[in-house]
Amino acid sequence: MKPFKLNIENDILEGISNRLKTSRLPKDFGNSNWSYGTERNYLENLLEYWISDYDWKKTEKEINSFPNFICEINNIPIHFIHIKSSNKNSKPIILTHGWPWTFWDYKKIIRPLTNPEEYGGKKEDSFDVVVPSLPGFGFSTPLKETGINFSNTADLWVSLMQDILGYDKFFAHGGDWGGLVTLQLGHKYSKIVPAVHTHTIINLDFFDSPPPNEEDFAENEKNFYLQNLKFWEEGHGYFQIQATKPQTLSYAINDSPIGLCAWLIEKRRDWSDCNGDIESKFTKDDLINTTMIYWLSETFGTSARYYYEAAHNLWKPSHDRSPMVESATGFSIFEGDIIFRPKKLMEKANNLKHWNMFKNGGHFAPMEQPEIIINEIRKFFNEYRSLI
Repeated sequence: MKPFKLNIENDILEGISNRLKTSRLPKDFGNSNWSYGTERNYLENLLEYWISDYDWKKTEKEINSFPNFICEINNIPIHFIHIKSSNKNSKPIILTHGWPWTFWDYKKIIRPLTNPEEYGGKKEDSFDVVVPSLPGFGFSTPLKETGINFSNTADLWVSLMQDILGYDKFFAHGGDWGGLVTLQLGHKYSKIVPAVHTHTIINLDFFDSPPPNEEDFAENEKNFYLQNLKFWEEGHGYFQIQATKPQTLSYAINDSPIGLCAWLIEKRRDWSDCNGDIESKFTKDDLINTTMIYWLSETFGTSARYYYEAAHNLWKPSHDRSPMVESATGFSIFEGDIIFRPKKLMEKANNLKHWNMFKNGGHFAPMEQPEIIINEIRKFFNEYRSLI
């Protein structure tokens, strides 16, 4: 474990600027509602801002204001933020992101969780916060091992928390892939991770089980079934590509910063609760920051492979006990998210202790609704702090 500090050289930033200035955008028509994908007029506007006004060094300084570290576990480099609370009896928690996220999607909730009294909370709600970059994402690079998926990422997190940071037990929260990593911790390591929380309602056997039928959903959940159908019919193409031939796609995306940006921001718009106005939830800087982290680290390819590895190395249970996830499990559900499972199936698979629904918010909840996520984490884990 050693300190990690970003310091991107000016010639690299100038190289990005030159690539942006020579971007060749395809013609686009009849696409004002983004039905064909990322709309050119918006992308041109973002491109102009990126060239003229965006300042990576400002973001770099903000990232470096947190204590960043890097270590190697089983030949896999892991970058992470680790910020300790000054409050007595603070409890450790690991926050895991997904795709197309980065660790930086948790930036709004790290300090409120660490020092809650400075953000309207109570000292007794404080956490020591660990925010790693998933293997092959962001600055957890270069990934040179195949077969790394959400289930063995949970093994890496236990090693990170226990062997590197010295925590015997800890809590876990996550979304998207991070939600599956978190549930795997609650399945395989329930004695080490006594409580887990996520805002993504999918099961560990997601890749190996059929989607729920309409009759599985309660009457007040029928809209979720329809949202599932819409996603599988209209929003699932990226999934199929990244789960089958991620390397082929990577050659194009790794060579074009504006192409990378277009691939990522389409998901920000479609998966968030922005009602078509992407900048109602994410600033231009937010959108470009995400792109820059993937670009500077050259990790689009390995992040896309995370889908392939999950689809080709299917999850296997570590025990046959019921429920599947034995740790106390909490779900905070945002109606603007993209995919759902009914409560009755989640109750069967998880030691369900908390289920809360929110009308506002989508897939990127820590960025879209940070106050809700902060309050939900505090509220849920408060019941289990004595177990650590």
